[in-house]
Amino acid sequence: MSALFRPVEFRGLRLENRIMISPMCQYSAGDGSATDWHLVHLGHLALGGAGVLFVEATAVDAVGRITPGCLGLYSDANETALARVIRAVRAHSPMPLGIQLAHAGRKASSRVPWEGGTLIAVGEGGWTPVAPSAVPHSEGGPAPHALTRAELDAIKSDFVHAVRRAERIGFDAVEIHAAHGYLLHTFLSPLSNRRGDEYGGSLENRMRFVLEVFAAMRAAWPERKPMGVRLSATDWVEGGWDLAQTITLAKALKSAGCDWIDASSGGLSPKQRIAAGPGYQVPLAESIRKEAGIATIAVGLITDPRQAEDIVAGGKADMVALARAVLYDPRWAWHAAAELGAQVWAPEQYWRCPPHGAGSELFRAARTGQR
Repeated sequence: MSALFRPVEFRGLRLENRIMISPMCQYSAGDGSATDWHLVHLGHLALGGAGVLFVEATAVDAVGRITPGCLGLYSDANETALARVIRAVRAHSPMPLGIQLAHAGRKASSRVPWEGGTLIAVGEGGWTPVAPSAVPHSEGGPAPHALTRAELDAIKSDFVHAVRRAERIGFDAVEIHAAHGYLLHTFLSPLSNRRGDEYGGSLENRMRFVLEVFAAMRAAWPERKPMGVRLSATDWVEGGWDLAQTITLAKALKSAGCDWIDASSGGLSPKQRIAAGPGYQVPLAESIRKEAGIATIAVGLITDPRQAEDIVAGGKADMVALARAVLYDPRWAWHAAAELGAQVWAPEQYWRCPPHGAGSELFRAARTGQR
């Protein structure tokens, strides 16, 4: 049997294969609330046969949005709008659904990518980004507001309120975004964290806020449901956050009840130097899996079914996460199943679509008890 299409379980959640559709920002919300775009976007991805679909990075407060168009889960209106989308998706797909909860930190108040992604000034409708220290993201840029202890407690509460909203909506899994230069990542890296209190300085101190946020969210999330963390395993900058520190954090997260590490990298500094290529981040997932003894998800330029099969079969990661490849080919999992001789779920309305030679047993109905 294909390793990529072998089921995997995290707590009480069974995934029918090892393919995760990554959370992908759409910059198409209104005041943090999901729109019909999200219904169309998530709806068609949910028909593609992957093991799990994660909703994009979703801000836990309005200041934590990357752009004014980013999704949020900080108000009743946000919750109602997203619940409408999820109900519609669930009516037509058994695919488990997760959500990634996030705070953009000093990368907030930006224009959407197709408008340049630059900072929106307060006087132009933006807001003041926040961070552990008043260190700009890039040299010459405006400094973010350095968070006080009281503000840290408030943000921690925001994460807890958001995870409770996610439970009310009915999500099957939660991932905490602590990567790509967003707020939680900036606490981890000595390049962005210059605090002199118990949240800065030593590795133990720099990990403290991430671990506190995780523990508070885990306590508010049902025991039967899994929770993971996306980390940038290295800043790709000398003197920054690196793989050795990531492994230490992964061990602590595992002890706190973390179910997986989604192993990405970079995003903290414009000085990063990344030699990107097919599967360039897979060694990070492999090292974390081996050294920390925790399940990992490999992500980054994974596009070919045989490549994904090799990652899982070779014990380099427990799952693979696809983003751009799935946007380009929303039926990637179908095509991978055909190539690897596996079966995959598809709606009965589409069962006549495989081309000649793809195999008459490619598609199957949802298993009993599968959503």
